[in-house]
Amino acid sequence: MQRCAWPQNELSIRYHDEEWGVPIHDDHAWFEILTLEGAQAGLSWDTILKKRERYRHVFDQFDPIKVARFSDQKVESLLLDPGIVRNKLKVRSTIDNAKAFLRVQAECETFDAFIWKFVGGKVTHGQRRSHTEIPARSSQSDALSKELKRRGFRFVGTTICYAMLQAAGVVNDHLIECYRYDELTGLNPSS
Repeated sequence: MQRCAWPQNELSIRYHDEEWGVPIHDDHAWFEILTLEGAQAGLSWDTILKKRERYRHVFDQFDPIKVARFSDQKVESLLLDPGIVRNKLKVRSTIDNAKAFLRVQAECETFDAFIWKFVGGKVTHGQRRSHTEIPARSSQSDALSKELKRRGFRFVGTTICYAMLQAAGVVNDHLIECYRYDELTGLNPSS
């Protein structure tokens, strides 16, 4: 069974095989991806995967309503927690992003509907043969980044947005030789 080259340990292999690139339509999952991709800026994805369960706990299972209400005292306690990335800007951006997330939900009914409009509601299949062909951004991630920033989101540069679109299955960037590519494009009858 051939898979993409980037997963190199048990945790990242499980993430690749079970989650990465699977289209999501759940707003809590979107808020989780938004938060974790922002936290990952400048760090390895393995670092974030190792901390994900702690993030889920301290950020109330990524409930944006609860996170939007976090106080300065809560921020200070989070900055002492070695189970997450203790970067004040990233922690505060999660709270600001929760507030912006709720505004998007109020306007568009769901954050999911807001995101999927950037690709016309359809998954973009990369059809890439090598990891060197995978871009760090796209016109969709450029547009999404610009719109999220306009709406008050932080840590949402185009590279972060592209990684978010990949993780959430809006873009299928599994290599075509990877067994997950066929499963996620519907070409494999067992999917």
